[in-house]
Amino acid sequence: MKYYTITVNGNTYEVSVEESTAAAHAASSVTAKAPVAAPVKVAAPTPVSTPSAAPVQEAKPAAAPKSSGATGSVKINAPMPGKILNIKASEGQTVKRGEVILILEAMKMENEIVAPQDGTVASINVTAGQTVEAGTVLVTLS
Repeated sequence: MKYYTITVNGNTYEVSVEESTAAAHAASSVTAKAPVAAPVKVAAPTPVSTPSAAPVQEAKPAAAPKSSGATGSVKINAPMPGKILNIKASEGQTVKRGEVILILEAMKMENEIVAPQDGTVASINVTAGQTVEAGTVLVTLS
């Protein structure tokens, strides 16, 4: 049994997680206790080996609808998970070092993703409104 303290929207919860085998997985559960409220039963999370990981793999090829197929030598990766709010540059556009290429929203803050060096935008691998993980290649420069 593992115990965690989790804070959600200012409310602190004590959570206990019971480890189980794959055969007993269907019978396992997670119990969360609010400081004032009664215990709440929550279904146990699914293991990583289940097909739930497949949509992530399928989403990556679809993450390049605006790309013309060209890739540059300089890759600009997402520094953190978030949502693409706005794309300021276009493919083929010349950019200077420090120029804003796109806006990434993470934790309710807008983060400017800038060009690390002078170059030309070779490909834009994301679209506005798309959710990305940390390390995802957003843009390539040549």
